[in-house]
Amino acid sequence: MAIPVIDFSKLDGEDRAKTLAQIAHCCEEWGFFQLVNHGIPEELLERVKKVASECYKLEREENFKNSKPVKLLNELVEKKSEDKLEKLDWEDLTGLRAHTDAGGIILLFQDDEVKGLQILKDWVWIDVQPMKNSIVINTGDQIEVLSNGRYKSVWHRVFASADGNRRSIASFYNPSLKATIEPAQELVEKTDKQVVDSIYPKFVFGDYMAVYTEQKFLPKEPRFQAVKAK
Repeated sequence: MAIPVIDFSKLDGEDRAKTLAQIAHCCEEWGFFQLVNHGIPEELLERVKKVASECYKLEREENFKNSKPVKLLNELVEKKSEDKLEKLDWEDLTGLRAHTDAGGIILLFQDDEVKGLQILKDWVWIDVQPMKNSIVINTGDQIEVLSNGRYKSVWHRVFASADGNRRSIASFYNPSLKATIEPAQELVEKTDKQVVDSIYPKFVFGDYMAVYTEQKFLPKEPRFQAVKAK
């Protein structure tokens, strides 16, 4: 199973309505999808890849090799020791634990070849397949709130791969920290004026972020309730 791929160029043609419906379906059922023919020049994307690779080699690679977990692992290998390493943060080596994103909409320019990103779909972890120069889109917690649960903020994780270094460049589009977030009134009021229950509380995004930084890898529902009490 692969996450949906949408041809963004069709928004400008006779398939506009169909494409918008596809995007809505992806937000409702997947929380993730990939855009191709998105209009970002390939020349620019290739330059971004080059700069990212050079930045990693100059700024990150040496720091990674000199990090405490790597040094301790190397020492164990050299000594052929069976000692256990405890109380260390292994995420730089093993990837990123499962979580949802706190903000609005996330645009990800991921690696062309090396896998690693997975999403949870119907209780099964699915790879977000690498596609050259595509843009991965996912909806965050605030979109779930604004849509009163109609659009989903989906659990995802990253695994380190033995296939090589994986490029991952994310752009997060978030509300102002002072913004008040609540379900859109159009989604909690029917045309006949009957009121639909609001699943999510009203809160300030900055308050939510304060809770999120402490509970990023925990279930999201208690986070909403925590800010409701503020």
